[in-house]
Amino acid sequence: MSGLIVGLGEAMVLFQPADRTLEACRSASVHVAGAELNLLAAAARAGARTAFCSRIGDDPFGRRVVAAAAGLGVGTGLVAVDGTRPTGVFVKDVLPDGARRVYYYRAGSAASVLDEADADRALAAGPDLVAVSGLTAALGAGPRRAVLRLAREAHARGVPVAVDPNLRPGLEGVTEVVTELLPLTAYLLLGMDEAVPLFGTDVPATVFAQARAAGVGEVVLKAGADGCWHEGDRPTHLPSVAVRVVDPVGAGDAFAGAYLAARLRGIGPRGAAWLGTRFAAGVVATAGDTDGLPSPAEATALLAEAG
Repeated sequence: MSGLIVGLGEAMVLFQPADRTLEACRSASVHVAGAELNLLAAAARAGARTAFCSRIGDDPFGRRVVAAAAGLGVGTGLVAVDGTRPTGVFVKDVLPDGARRVYYYRAGSAASVLDEADADRALAAGPDLVAVSGLTAALGAGPRRAVLRLAREAHARGVPVAVDPNLRPGLEGVTEVVTELLPLTAYLLLGMDEAVPLFGTDVPATVFAQARAAGVGEVVLKAGADGCWHEGDRPTHLPSVAVRVVDPVGAGDAFAGAYLAARLRGIGPRGAAWLGTRFAAGVVATAGDTDGLPSPAEATALLAEAG
Protein backbone atom coordinates (compact mmCIF):
# COMPACT_ATOMS: atom_id res chain seq x y z
CA MET A 1 0.00 0.00 0.00
CA SER A 2 1.16 3.53 -0.75
CA GLY A 3 0.38 6.73 1.14
CA LEU A 4 -2.96 7.98 2.42
CA ILE A 5 -5.13 10.07 0.09
CA VAL A 6 -7.93 12.02 1.75
CA GLY A 7 -10.70 13.47 -0.41
CA LEU A 8 -13.21 16.09 0.74
CA GLY A 9 -16.60 16.28 -0.91
CA GLU A 10 -20.11 14.94 -1.34
CA ALA A 11 -21.28 11.49 -2.35
CA MET A 12 -24.89 10.91 -3.33
CA VAL A 13 -27.22 8.12 -4.30
CA LEU A 14 -27.62 7.93 -8.08
CA PHE A 15 -30.69 6.66 -9.92
CA GLN A 16 -30.12 5.77 -13.55
CA PRO A 17 -32.51 4.23 -16.12
CA ALA A 18 -30.96 1.41 -18.11
CA ASP A 19 -31.94 2.28 -21.65
CA ARG A 20 -34.87 4.70 -21.73
CA THR A 21 -35.40 8.31 -20.72
CA LEU A 22 -36.56 9.25 -17.23
CA GLU A 23 -39.93 10.19 -18.67
CA ALA A 24 -40.42 6.74 -20.20
CA CYS A 25 -38.56 4.31 -17.93
CA ARG A 26 -40.36 2.01 -15.53
CA SER A 27 -37.32 1.21 -13.39
CA ALA A 28 -33.80 2.46 -12.67
CA SER A 29 -30.60 1.07 -11.24
CA VAL A 30 -29.25 2.52 -8.01
CA HIS A 31 -25.62 3.51 -7.52
CA VAL A 32 -23.52 5.70 -5.24
CA ALA A 33 -21.27 8.33 -6.79
CA GLY A 34 -19.62 11.70 -6.37
CA ALA A 35 -16.45 13.14 -7.87
CA GLU A 36 -14.20 12.75 -4.84
CA LEU A 37 -15.55 9.32 -3.90
CA ASN A 38 -15.09 8.13 -7.48
CA LEU A 39 -11.50 9.38 -7.39
CA LEU A 40 -10.81 7.68 -4.07
CA ALA A 41 -12.34 4.41 -5.26
CA ALA A 42 -9.98 4.35 -8.25
CA ALA A 43 -7.00 5.28 -6.07
CA ALA A 44 -7.88 2.50 -3.62
CA ARG A 45 -8.09 0.00 -6.47
CA ALA A 46 -4.66 1.21 -7.57
CA GLY A 47 -3.22 0.36 -4.17
CA ALA A 48 -3.47 3.61 -2.20
CA ARG A 49 -4.94 3.94 1.26
CA THR A 50 -7.86 6.32 1.00
CA ALA A 51 -10.31 8.13 3.26
CA PHE A 52 -13.43 10.08 2.39
CA CYS A 53 -14.22 13.19 4.43
CA SER A 54 -17.86 14.16 4.07
CA ARG A 55 -21.24 14.53 5.73
CA ILE A 56 -24.31 12.37 5.20
CA GLY A 57 -27.86 12.35 6.52
CA ASP A 58 -29.05 9.91 9.16
CA ASP A 59 -31.12 8.10 6.54
CA PRO A 60 -31.04 4.98 4.32
CA PHE A 61 -29.29 6.87 1.52
CA GLY A 62 -26.52 7.95 3.88
CA ARG A 63 -26.04 4.40 5.11
CA ARG A 64 -25.93 3.25 1.51
CA VAL A 65 -23.18 5.80 0.76
CA VAL A 66 -21.06 4.54 3.65
CA ALA A 67 -21.58 0.89 2.69
CA ALA A 68 -20.71 1.58 -0.94
CA ALA A 69 -17.57 3.51 -0.02
CA ALA A 70 -16.41 0.74 2.29
CA GLY A 71 -17.14 -1.83 -0.41
CA LEU A 72 -14.88 0.09 -2.76
CA GLY A 73 -12.04 0.02 -0.25
CA VAL A 74 -12.41 3.67 0.78
CA GLY A 75 -12.09 4.53 4.47
CA THR A 76 -15.26 6.00 5.99
CA GLY A 77 -14.04 7.07 9.42
CA LEU A 78 -14.10 10.74 8.36
CA VAL A 79 -17.76 10.67 7.28
CA ALA A 80 -19.92 12.57 9.78
CA VAL A 81 -23.65 11.91 10.24
CA ASP A 82 -26.02 14.90 10.34
CA GLY A 83 -29.39 14.10 11.89
CA THR A 84 -31.00 17.30 10.63
CA ARG A 85 -30.25 17.20 6.89
CA PRO A 86 -30.70 14.56 4.19
CA THR A 87 -28.19 12.78 2.00
CA GLY A 88 -28.05 14.20 -1.52
CA VAL A 89 -29.55 12.43 -4.52
CA PHE A 90 -29.00 12.79 -8.26
CA VAL A 91 -30.53 11.28 -11.35
CA LYS A 92 -28.85 10.56 -14.67
CA ASP A 93 -31.11 10.72 -17.73
CA VAL A 94 -30.27 8.60 -20.78
CA LEU A 95 -31.25 10.63 -23.85
CA PRO A 96 -32.28 9.10 -27.19
CA ASP A 97 -28.95 10.00 -28.81
CA GLY A 98 -27.06 8.22 -26.02
CA ALA A 99 -25.99 11.39 -24.25
CA ARG A 100 -26.40 11.73 -20.49
CA ARG A 101 -27.97 14.61 -18.59
CA VAL A 102 -27.61 14.83 -14.84
CA TYR A 103 -30.13 16.35 -12.43
CA TYR A 104 -28.99 17.10 -8.87
CA TYR A 105 -31.16 17.19 -5.75
CA ARG A 106 -28.57 18.30 -3.25
CA ALA A 107 -29.75 21.71 -2.03
CA GLY A 108 -29.86 21.57 1.76
CA SER A 109 -28.07 18.24 1.91
CA ALA A 110 -25.81 17.29 4.81
CA ALA A 111 -22.72 17.83 2.67
CA SER A 112 -23.91 21.27 1.58
CA VAL A 113 -22.90 22.55 5.03
CA LEU A 114 -19.37 21.20 5.00
CA ASP A 115 -17.10 23.83 6.54
CA GLU A 116 -13.65 24.48 7.95
CA ALA A 117 -14.14 21.99 10.81
CA ASP A 118 -14.44 19.24 8.21
CA ALA A 119 -11.19 20.36 6.61
CA ASP A 120 -9.54 20.18 10.03
CA ARG A 121 -10.91 16.66 10.49
CA ALA A 122 -9.38 15.65 7.16
CA LEU A 123 -6.01 17.12 8.12
CA ALA A 124 -6.05 15.37 11.50
CA ALA A 125 -6.04 12.03 9.66
CA GLY A 126 -2.44 12.69 8.59
CA PRO A 127 -2.85 12.50 4.82
CA ASP A 128 0.04 12.10 2.41
CA LEU A 129 -2.06 13.84 -0.24
CA VAL A 130 -5.40 15.66 -0.24
CA ALA A 131 -7.80 15.83 -3.17
CA VAL A 132 -10.37 18.58 -3.72
CA SER A 133 -12.78 19.46 -6.50
CA GLY A 134 -14.45 22.53 -7.89
CA LEU A 135 -17.77 20.73 -7.54
CA THR A 136 -17.47 20.79 -3.76
CA ALA A 137 -16.51 24.47 -3.76
CA ALA A 138 -19.71 25.13 -5.74
CA LEU A 139 -21.98 23.68 -3.01
CA GLY A 140 -22.02 26.91 -1.03
CA ALA A 141 -20.03 29.26 1.16
CA GLY A 142 -19.24 26.63 3.81
CA PRO A 143 -17.93 23.99 1.37
CA ARG A 144 -15.92 26.70 -0.39
CA ARG A 145 -14.29 27.64 2.92
CA ALA A 146 -13.61 23.96 3.61
CA VAL A 147 -11.90 23.42 0.26
CA LEU A 148 -9.75 26.51 0.62
CA ARG A 149 -8.77 25.75 4.23
CA LEU A 150 -7.88 22.15 3.43
CA ALA A 151 -5.72 23.21 0.50
CA ARG A 152 -4.01 26.06 2.34
CA GLU A 153 -3.28 24.09 5.50
CA ALA A 154 -2.11 21.01 3.61
CA HIS A 155 0.19 23.12 1.46
CA ALA A 156 1.57 24.87 4.54
CA ARG A 157 2.34 21.48 6.09
CA GLY A 158 4.05 20.18 2.96
CA VAL A 159 1.20 17.82 2.05
CA PRO A 160 0.61 17.70 -1.74
CA VAL A 161 -2.73 19.04 -2.93
CA ALA A 162 -4.48 17.55 -5.97
CA VAL A 163 -7.13 19.68 -7.69
CA ASP A 164 -9.66 18.45 -10.23
CA PRO A 165 -11.48 21.63 -11.33
CA ASN A 166 -14.64 19.81 -12.46
CA LEU A 167 -15.93 23.03 -14.00
CA ARG A 168 -19.58 22.77 -15.01
CA PRO A 169 -21.82 25.23 -16.85
CA GLY A 170 -23.92 27.27 -14.46
CA LEU A 171 -21.66 26.82 -11.42
CA GLU A 172 -20.83 30.39 -10.49
CA GLY A 173 -17.55 31.34 -8.88
CA VAL A 174 -15.83 27.97 -9.31
CA THR A 175 -13.27 29.21 -11.83
CA GLU A 176 -12.25 31.93 -9.38
CA VAL A 177 -11.87 29.40 -6.54
CA VAL A 178 -9.77 27.07 -8.70
CA THR A 179 -7.59 30.01 -9.77
CA GLU A 180 -7.05 30.79 -6.08
CA LEU A 181 -6.04 27.16 -5.51
CA LEU A 182 -3.45 27.02 -8.30
CA PRO A 183 -0.45 28.28 -6.25
CA LEU A 184 -1.23 25.55 -3.68
CA THR A 185 -1.62 22.75 -6.23
CA ALA A 186 0.90 19.94 -6.57
CA TYR A 187 -1.19 18.01 -9.12
CA LEU A 188 -3.66 19.72 -11.47
CA LEU A 189 -5.93 17.19 -13.20
CA LEU A 190 -7.41 19.38 -15.90
CA GLY A 191 -9.98 18.55 -18.56
CA MET A 192 -9.32 19.92 -22.04
CA ASP A 193 -12.67 21.76 -21.88
CA GLU A 194 -11.60 23.39 -18.60
CA ALA A 195 -8.33 24.78 -19.95
CA VAL A 196 -9.88 27.74 -21.77
CA PRO A 197 -11.88 29.08 -18.78
CA LEU A 198 -8.79 28.81 -16.57
CA PHE A 199 -5.97 29.72 -18.94
CA GLY A 200 -7.58 31.16 -22.07
CA THR A 201 -6.23 28.39 -24.30
CA ASP A 202 -6.32 24.63 -24.80
CA VAL A 203 -2.94 24.40 -26.55
CA PRO A 204 -1.14 21.88 -24.31
CA ALA A 205 2.28 23.53 -24.26
CA THR A 206 0.75 26.91 -23.41
CA VAL A 207 -1.56 25.43 -20.76
CA PHE A 208 1.37 23.69 -19.09
CA ALA A 209 3.49 26.84 -19.16
CA GLN A 210 0.72 29.03 -17.73
CA ALA A 211 -0.09 26.50 -15.02
CA ARG A 212 3.54 26.36 -14.02
CA ALA A 213 3.69 30.16 -13.95
CA ALA A 214 0.65 30.15 -11.63
CA GLY A 215 2.51 27.90 -9.19
CA VAL A 216 1.20 24.45 -10.13
CA GLY A 217 3.63 21.62 -9.56
CA GLU A 218 2.45 19.09 -12.16
CA VAL A 219 -0.28 19.11 -14.81
CA VAL A 220 -2.20 16.41 -16.64
CA LEU A 221 -4.50 17.54 -19.45
CA LYS A 222 -7.34 15.04 -19.92
CA ALA A 223 -8.72 14.93 -23.45
CA GLY A 224 -11.43 12.26 -23.15
CA ALA A 225 -11.52 9.97 -26.18
CA ASP A 226 -8.30 11.60 -27.40
CA GLY A 227 -6.38 10.42 -24.35
CA CYS A 228 -4.31 12.89 -22.36
CA TRP A 229 -1.25 15.09 -22.32
CA HIS A 230 1.26 14.51 -19.53
CA GLU A 231 4.48 16.20 -18.51
CA GLY A 232 7.96 15.00 -19.26
CA ASP A 233 10.69 17.05 -20.89
CA ARG A 234 7.77 18.55 -22.83
CA PRO A 235 3.99 17.94 -22.96
CA THR A 236 3.51 14.48 -24.46
CA HIS A 237 0.33 12.99 -25.89
CA LEU A 238 -0.84 9.57 -24.73
CA PRO A 239 -3.77 8.02 -26.65
CA SER A 240 -6.79 6.54 -24.94
CA VAL A 241 -7.84 2.90 -25.06
CA ALA A 242 -10.35 2.08 -27.80
CA VAL A 243 -13.54 0.80 -26.13
CA ARG A 244 -17.28 0.94 -26.75
CA VAL A 245 -18.52 3.84 -24.64
CA VAL A 246 -21.56 2.97 -22.56
CA ASP A 247 -21.46 5.88 -20.09
CA PRO A 248 -18.69 8.53 -20.10
CA VAL A 249 -19.49 9.90 -16.62
CA GLY A 250 -16.84 9.06 -14.03
CA ALA A 251 -13.98 8.49 -16.47
CA GLY A 252 -12.10 11.62 -15.43
CA ASP A 253 -12.39 10.69 -11.76
CA ALA A 254 -11.08 7.19 -12.44
CA PHE A 255 -8.17 8.62 -14.39
CA ALA A 256 -7.36 11.06 -11.59
CA GLY A 257 -7.49 8.46 -8.83
CA ALA A 258 -5.27 6.01 -10.67
CA TYR A 259 -2.84 8.77 -11.63
CA LEU A 260 -2.47 10.05 -8.07
CA ALA A 261 -2.08 6.57 -6.58
CA ALA A 262 0.62 5.79 -9.12
CA ARG A 263 2.49 9.02 -8.43
CA LEU A 264 2.43 8.32 -4.67
CA ARG A 265 3.98 4.92 -5.42
CA GLY A 266 6.84 6.67 -7.22
CA ILE A 267 5.67 5.84 -10.74
CA GLY A 268 6.57 8.63 -13.19
CA PRO A 269 4.08 10.91 -14.96
CA ARG A 270 3.99 8.83 -18.14
CA GLY A 271 3.35 5.56 -16.33
CA ALA A 272 0.78 7.21 -14.09
CA ALA A 273 -1.02 8.70 -17.09
CA TRP A 274 -0.95 5.33 -18.88
CA LEU A 275 -2.53 3.71 -15.83
CA GLY A 276 -5.16 6.45 -15.70
CA THR A 277 -6.19 5.80 -19.30
CA ARG A 278 -6.70 2.10 -18.51
CA PHE A 279 -8.86 2.83 -15.49
CA ALA A 280 -10.89 5.40 -17.42
CA ALA A 281 -11.46 2.97 -20.29
CA GLY A 282 -13.01 0.42 -17.97
CA VAL A 283 -15.35 2.99 -16.43
CA VAL A 284 -16.69 4.33 -19.75
CA ALA A 285 -17.40 0.78 -20.91
CA THR A 286 -19.98 0.22 -18.15
CA ALA A 287 -22.92 2.02 -16.56
CA GLY A 288 -22.27 3.61 -13.18
CA ASP A 289 -19.29 5.70 -12.11
CA THR A 290 -17.16 2.95 -10.53
CA ASP A 291 -18.58 -0.37 -11.80
CA GLY A 292 -15.96 -0.61 -14.54
CA LEU A 293 -12.88 -0.27 -12.35
CA PRO A 294 -10.43 -3.13 -12.87
CA SER A 295 -10.56 -6.02 -10.45
CA PRO A 296 -7.88 -6.07 -7.74
CA ALA A 297 -5.92 -8.66 -9.71
CA GLU A 298 -6.22 -6.66 -12.93
CA ALA A 299 -5.17 -3.48 -11.12
CA THR A 300 -2.08 -5.20 -9.71
CA ALA A 301 -1.07 -6.33 -13.18
CA LEU A 302 -1.65 -2.85 -14.62
CA LEU A 303 0.43 -1.26 -11.84
CA ALA A 304 3.28 -3.61 -12.58
CA GLU A 305 3.13 -2.66 -16.26
CA ALA A 306 2.87 1.06 -15.48
CA GLY A 307 5.84 1.02 -13.15
